[in-house]
Amino acid sequence: MWWDVFKTSFKPNFNVIVAMLVIASLVGSSVAIALSVQHWRESFQQLQDLKEEKKALEIEWGQLLLEQNSWGSYARIEQMAQEQQMQPTTVTSVVMVQP
Repeated sequence: MWWDVFKTSFKPNFNVIVAMLVIASLVGSSVAIALSVQHWRESFQQLQDLKEEKKALEIEWGQLLLEQNSWGSYARIEQMAQEQQMQPTTVTSVVMVQP
């Protein structure tokens, strides 16, 4: 019943159809722009977080290099060898085995 009333009262006009298509495309493009901006903001935030993490890792890497150099310095190794009364080994003979 409502459908019959709608069919008899609605007479499509070219201008109305064009206006409806323009409105639909405007709404669609505005939603697409909003989603695109939201995606860009999320990506930019992720980039900033990764840059901060990179900076923290570079600082930690520098600290680890300093620690490695201090633990492996020749002066420290010599001091430990003297404390433990270590002596250099002397190789008197070398035995080579052929397969």
